[in-house]
Amino acid sequence: MIENIVVKVPATSANMGPGFDCLGIALNVWNEVKVTKGPFSIKIIGKGQDELPTDENNFVYKSFCKVFEKIGEAVPEVRLECTNGIPLTRGMGSSSAALIGGLMSGNAIAGFPLSAPEILRMGAEIEKHPDNVAPALLGGVQIGIYDQGELVTASVPFPEDINVVLYVPSQKMPTDQARNILSPEIQRKDAVYNIGRVALLVQCLMTGDLDNLKYATQDMLHQPDRQKQFFPMKNIIRAAMASGALGAFLSGAGSSIMALTKGREYTIGYEMADAAMKSGLDGEIVFTTPTTRGAYIEKD
Repeated sequence: MIENIVVKVPATSANMGPGFDCLGIALNVWNEVKVTKGPFSIKIIGKGQDELPTDENNFVYKSFCKVFEKIGEAVPEVRLECTNGIPLTRGMGSSSAALIGGLMSGNAIAGFPLSAPEILRMGAEIEKHPDNVAPALLGGVQIGIYDQGELVTASVPFPEDINVVLYVPSQKMPTDQARNILSPEIQRKDAVYNIGRVALLVQCLMTGDLDNLKYATQDMLHQPDRQKQFFPMKNIIRAAMASGALGAFLSGAGSSIMALTKGREYTIGYEMADAAMKSGLDGEIVFTTPTTRGAYIEKD
């Protein structure tokens, strides 16, 4: 049995506008989970260090334990050290990063009894949908669907020179709260609107023809409802587009707003922050890139 392991997991942004619950992208912002055999303890450094539990209720630890439940073995005593770069409840996949970090570290400590597809299925089952879990584990842009209970994923290639600007508000938006405000029914015209745009989004990314991203990142299935809860969203997206973003959208369930860019990143970030400030919202600007690398492990 391996004595210690370090797992690194990227942030993710789900939906990318129109791809509700089935499309996500990995971002070059990372959480790290260090697991060492020894008396139980949990230490948290960085994002969430004053908020996250450091007992058996910690989500990384609970996910770690899921592996041993799955294989029918006793959970070993371990020390966890979580160094978090991903903000909590801001639509950047912090829960999926914790989940994948726990599952992968548990699998490594157990001697790798589970395959990557098994870890992906476990993660998606716990999260209820694969839009964050798939890119967190596999990297890049991932499509995830279910067919008769079977999870199917596919990666979408994208241009290497595309960049990301995120405006991360100080205002939290818990995922369950953001999901509960969504209408249970949609109109056919809104479904058609999104189907066309998600198809166009995949085409833009695969071909590198990015001029149509301004249309391809639009949405009618979740952002209009979430706009009612998060009023500044439309103003920040509008500011990003007006200052040169290729496309902009609510990251996951929010509250972060993400812009895809190819130049003018600092101007775009400044204008997004200025629009937020004028709406009475403060926060921080994050400049990053997509990453084709998903979660990975390394011996400490």
